Amino acid sequence: MSDDVINIEVDGKPVEAKRGQMVIEVTDEVGAYVPRFCYHEKLSIAANCRMCLVEVEKAPKPLPACATPVNEGMKVFTKSPQAIAAQKATMEFLLINHPLDCPICDQGGECELQDLAMGYGRDVSRYNDGKRVVKDKDIGPLVSTDMTRCIHCTRCVRFGEEITGQPQLGTTERGENMKIGTYIEQSVDHELSANIIDLCPVGALNNKPYRYSARAWEMVQRPAVSPHDCVGSNMFAHVLRGTVKRIVPRENEAINETWLADRDRFSYEGIYSPERLQKPLVKESGEWRELDWEEALNTAADRLKGANGDVGMLSSPSATIEEGHLLARLAEHLGTASIDHRIERRDFSDQDADPAFPWLGCDIADIEEQDAIFVVGSNLRHEAPIIAHRIRKASLAGARVSIASSEEHEYFFNVANTLSGAGLAELLAGAGIEPVIDSLKAADNALVLLGNVAGRHEAFSTVRALAADIASKTGAKLGTLSPGANSAGLSLTGVLPGEGGLDAGAMLDESLDAVVLLNVEPDKDLHATPDAVGKLGRQGYVVAMTPFDSESLREAADLLLPIGTSFETSGTFVNVEGRLQSFAGIANPVGESRPAWKVLRVLGNLTEAPGFEYLSTEEIRDEVQANLGEIEPESYAGTTRPAGLSGEDAPAAEIDTPIYSVDSLVRRAAALQMTVAAKRAAGETD
Repeated sequence: MSDDVINIEVDGKPVEAKRGQMVIEVTDEVGAYVPRFCYHEKLSIAANCRMCLVEVEKAPKPLPACATPVNEGMKVFTKSPQAIAAQKATMEFLLINHPLDCPICDQGGECELQDLAMGYGRDVSRYNDGKRVVKDKDIGPLVSTDMTRCIHCTRCVRFGEEITGQPQLGTTERGENMKIGTYIEQSVDHELSANIIDLCPVGALNNKPYRYSARAWEMVQRPAVSPHDCVGSNMFAHVLRGTVKRIVPRENEAINETWLADRDRFSYEGIYSPERLQKPLVKESGEWRELDWEEALNTAADRLKGANGDVGMLSSPSATIEEGHLLARLAEHLGTASIDHRIERRDFSDQDADPAFPWLGCDIADIEEQDAIFVVGSNLRHEAPIIAHRIRKASLAGARVSIASSEEHEYFFNVANTLSGAGLAELLAGAGIEPVIDSLKAADNALVLLGNVAGRHEAFSTVRALAADIASKTGAKLGTLSPGANSAGLSLTGVLPGEGGLDAGAMLDESLDAVVLLNVEPDKDLHATPDAVGKLGRQGYVVAMTPFDSESLREAADLLLPIGTSFETSGTFVNVEGRLQSFAGIANPVGESRPAWKVLRVLGNLTEAPGFEYLSTEEIRDEVQANLGEIEPESYAGTTRPAGLSGEDAPAAEIDTPIYSVDSLVRRAAALQMTVAAKRAAGETD
């Protein structure tokens, strides 16, 4: 038997455990539940609450299961009279100062304290003195506080110290006067900060936008996938009679573990923005009028057929593979190869060398196993917060992380080498790169990662080639952080220019008879060419399928068709590691909006495209999967020694999209737009 395996007893049953495990880990594995408040498997052990006291043979008193390591021959009793008495006594102490807020508390019905009080609490309190009262804190627009309810488990404190690396919450004073707070007045504004809502075992920290709007038992829980970045974080939507009330994480250790970015958690507010497009609109003689769907679709179909192939199609990188497949098939039927989802890219000079789809270079979970990582042109925490979290974990485990960025950003982990103050290509080709190359060469597992800032660079082809050259010299893997939720899926389904077709930039530089926009706001999303709104206004006819009405769309388009957001449709995303994740529609449509795939299907029918008789997204997805077969990731394999720059190379040649401006839904999430990050991006605060 291995020296790492020891034998213990739990409630009279023999159990094998690993040396060094805590009692609570072993009892969880064998299904012997021990109550707890402060213990969390992702956080360090604090042993604050004492709720997990258990009896251990020969120990003079009950021991905390979360802080007691197992030993050979140990006998643990989780439900003995001594253990139960200790747990009930702890519960009585915890309830001494806890207010009787359950009828109005947002945590009611899903509260750990409420649940355990039913099993371990008394029906009548023996405490008759006045209860402690703590003033609530204003810690920002995302998290509400009711600090009188706090039981000092310190989960929120440890989360800031250990998970985000930005410890904004802490404890002050001692004993009965101990408080959790920010010490000085400030908001808790890390991009993962709202996970403290889920960690809080009582009702002290709650979801501020959701506050007092529904009860847990009234809602249904629906699985969903994040539509805002290339990670594809798993989450649950809590829905009340067809209305999304809140979003919480769905555990998936391979992707987002148990965490969720604030952007994913609160973007649902955009679904119910007053800027939602309620009905189809058509521009006639410079004036807009409403029309029904039948007239709108017939108008769009007639314009597309009348263009005789002189059509361009631009898609959001967050469209589903089903929408992308139908868009590509419609383009093929109309006789155009000008179709693209790379609306943020500005340098297409080396596009023939693009891999089959933008790939991370490894699995998301494997980032933590890297010994050296070189991040090129990325504001990591804003582009993909979960990837930034994984890289931080790698750094804490000893990985040497290097950064090349014209602007320095906060990372909350140790950066071994920082290259900044010049254009990306200059940084990668300069003398300062040698320490980075040395760290990559010395590593058994190394990764060179291109970010979204690099992807939008005017000299992207050169930057990518230089990064590939570094990866080739050092034996490192080359990966990419792609924009949107589904750049990988849309690349695989053919939302790319075919032979003789125009890319996103060249498309608008031409004068086409018709252009189709799929969930694209030209003033905010189209970086592929300058003055996108003006250039769209010069096209023959622009059909925009969009969830939202905006000034730029009214200026650029001739026909607006209301489509649902990602929460109102079913579909599939392919994340940056090549993982397909399907989801169902979870919210009722707003106004007369329709799922984009249904609009595209009807346009296919009206333009007499063959094979557009789909009844569900599952049919389309299965057809796509049959065409693709097994997805085989590949890295960029183009020129690794560029002859010269393919565009400008200076910090001004880069575009860094703010974290809460990445797409139309996030831009209309009210709580996110009140955060420090959003106000700073808008120039409203220092």
